[in-house]
Amino acid sequence: MTNEQTDAIADFIRQLPKAELHLHLEGTILPATLVELSVRHDERPISLREAETLYRFTDFTGFIEAFRAVTRLLTTPEDYELAAWRMMQRLAAQGVVHAEVYISVGVIYMWRNHDPAAFEPVFAGLERARQRAASELGLSIYWIFDAVRHFTVSEAERVFLKAAEIRSACPAVIGIGLGGDERRCGSEPFRGLYAQAKKAGLRLTNHAGETTGPEAIWEALSIGSERIGHALSAINDTELIEELKSRNIALELNPTSNIRTSVCPSFAAHPLRRYFDQGLLVTLNSDDPAFFGSDLANEYLLAHTQQAFTRDELRQLAANSFRASFLPETEKSQWLSRIDTLG
Repeated sequence: MTNEQTDAIADFIRQLPKAELHLHLEGTILPATLVELSVRHDERPISLREAETLYRFTDFTGFIEAFRAVTRLLTTPEDYELAAWRMMQRLAAQGVVHAEVYISVGVIYMWRNHDPAAFEPVFAGLERARQRAASELGLSIYWIFDAVRHFTVSEAERVFLKAAEIRSACPAVIGIGLGGDERRCGSEPFRGLYAQAKKAGLRLTNHAGETTGPEAIWEALSIGSERIGHALSAINDTELIEELKSRNIALELNPTSNIRTSVCPSFAAHPLRRYFDQGLLVTLNSDDPAFFGSDLANEYLLAHTQQAFTRDELRQLAANSFRASFLPETEKSQWLSRIDTLG
């Protein structure tokens, strides 16, 4: 592609209304913001070079360690408000009009000695950023409360109960999820909690098949998960592919994330294209863009340059992002109409 062609498709992608459905708030914090947070809290603040070094890792374990180092510096409501607002500004600049953002509530509880009351001030900071984004950027945000699967079931219960409690007053809290290291804990132990969350009106997401085989995705489906994050290993199970297709299960795909954590060798090798061609409800997402060096707009561009997605197919991916979202049907229809009319 010439520079002119690349610029043209990048401009088309920016204009394309998009939703992002798999985005971790903590993973959007850029090194420069990390330095700013360190100046606030550390006796010896880290340098920009030191911050950038934290983001260089070669596998999934290294990523978890880097993620832990970053979340250590999120300690006050103002820290969370700053991180959220910076994230929302970058989303709007990419043409993202709606995002469903994971908050690592399980990590927040762990850092605050398991005190559920400590979360309310943090959430108030997040809500200030969300309301500002709606007013100033025209961006809608839903929150997904994410538990850490390799802590304990009781810790996940704290997270899910807090989601149900806050949702009664704040409908922007839309669902729950299970992040963390699936190699250490699957989905089955959380079956009862997922049933309770569903009864409370929460939507159910789950990370599965990122660092594990297709059996982890089957297990996630069996406990009621409505959307599957990563689902990289589904490609190895033709029966699972048919199950995902027949049930219209949305997949939150994160190609560059999978490359950076060394669970996929390259963007060209990622099953995105094969899932799409087989009629699965696939969506593109950036996961932790500050860590992986690729935001949502760039994921769309890479789909075009590395897997030959045409403009019409990119349009379909954008449409999928709204179909798979937890937005009301009326809002989904409005955005789908906007996509159809984009030249």
